[in-house]
Amino acid sequence: MSEVLQAVRAEQTQIESYFQHLHRHPEVAFEETRTAGYIADKLREWGYEVTEGIGRTGVVARLKVGDGAASIGLRADTDALPVQEASDLPYKSQVAGKSHMCGHDAHSAMLMGAAEHLARTRHFNGTLNLIFQPAEEIMGGAPAMIADGLFDRFPMDFVFGMHNMPGLASGKLHFTEGPIMAAVDNWEIVLTGKGSHGSMPEKSIDPLVAGAALVMSLQTIVSRNVAPMDAAVVSVGAFLAGDAGNVIPQAATLRMSTRTRRPETREMVLNKIRSITRATAEAYNVGFAIREGQPGAVLINDAVQTRRCVAIAQQLLGEDQVVSPGPTFMGSEDFAFYAQQKPGVYCFIGNGDTPVVHHPEYVFDQKNLSTGSAYWVAVAQGYLK
Repeated sequence: MSEVLQAVRAEQTQIESYFQHLHRHPEVAFEETRTAGYIADKLREWGYEVTEGIGRTGVVARLKVGDGAASIGLRADTDALPVQEASDLPYKSQVAGKSHMCGHDAHSAMLMGAAEHLARTRHFNGTLNLIFQPAEEIMGGAPAMIADGLFDRFPMDFVFGMHNMPGLASGKLHFTEGPIMAAVDNWEIVLTGKGSHGSMPEKSIDPLVAGAALVMSLQTIVSRNVAPMDAAVVSVGAFLAGDAGNVIPQAATLRMSTRTRRPETREMVLNKIRSITRATAEAYNVGFAIREGQPGAVLINDAVQTRRCVAIAQQLLGEDQVVSPGPTFMGSEDFAFYAQQKPGVYCFIGNGDTPVVHHPEYVFDQKNLSTGSAYWVAVAQGYLK
């Protein structure tokens, strides 16, 4: 066992206390004021220069040691989900309808544990930036922090992120060069027609029928335009139209999620959605409006820095605890926006055989807290020499 891993594992109980506090008090996207305050107070205690309110509820902590010119950023997400937790854990969520069912409380606790260790030992030379980011679940926190001058106000050469992943062997770190997570584009399409009594459809312009046709037509995008060796998903998750069986509604709303893992595939798929919507609306004589959400981005790991992080992780944990290349996922992460700005590396720490993230019975494996913290310490010491 490496000296860093041994030292940080001795701090496991303290890191668990941070995790359990955050787990009890979940806050959803852009509401993380109590969470941000708790984290900021701890960081100040440990000697960091702390700035709050970056990207509304984000926190950035900075610590410069020695005369090194290098500067890096380590990022953790802080937001919870609007999901009722289904567990009897002694530290279960105390907020009805909200819970940390994605493990962002653990991500923050791991970075807090590393922050405390690094501030106490100061075994690095350069500038360490800790990014506690809100609103990852709605893909809004990273763009908000960037727009608020994150990289201008806190210059850094590289940026790093990590996420737990159920289904992967607990405690192992997984790295993949290049595209690792898909871009997500959450859109809403509103079709507008003319309402009527259900017995007189000839007096209507039926947006519900048009919407049904559109749902089916959208399913041809992936099956007939995306190569089998590529990957994309077009899902309509909500179809809202009408309230009564004998009333033809005025409007129909489709809410959809699109996932793509190559930038060129993303552009093709989105253009197909636009053209099919336009053609369907014309065919059924309805009006349409497409409300495009935050533009998605494919999360792409820098190849050179990924190999460097693999070497750091192997030295920390041993080669048998590091998987490279690891898996890729059609899920999405707004860390992708950081990786567009700076060379970035995003890895996964296995959570074992547990329910998937976002499931009400998901539970983070607390044994991974000190492992994740030790990885952050090793990255900081490896890059800031």
